[in-house]
Amino acid sequence: MVIQQIDHLVLTVKDIKKTIDFYTIILGMKEETFGLGRKALLFGNQKINLHEAGNEFEPKAQHTLPGSIDLCLISNESLERVIDVLNKNNVPIEEGPVNRTGALGPIRSVYVRDPDQNLIEIAVYI
Repeated sequence: MVIQQIDHLVLTVKDIKKTIDFYTIILGMKEETFGLGRKALLFGNQKINLHEAGNEFEPKAQHTLPGSIDLCLISNESLERVIDVLNKNNVPIEEGPVNRTGALGPIRSVYVRDPDQNLIEIAVYI
């Protein structure tokens, strides 16, 4: 077996609306409703399915908890543009810009927190 890519991941959150607002307004993802009213965030060829803490869909991870993920997202914008959008939306940058290593090589990143305090790294390949 050879795994090719990530299709989607599931994020457990306290407040689905606050999460959708952050990821759509700030990060430019698209909201999707699927199944029986389930919510997801679409970007590129991937998506993040959302579970509300205490009302998760089965099957689920053994230990679901809001604020327990570190996630690196790649932007096709310049890092200067990313920082400008974050500043205009009053999203504090926790760290960065810093150089890191992504799956395909060197990246330059900033780190922010989403509404559940997940650590979100936003990076561009350099």
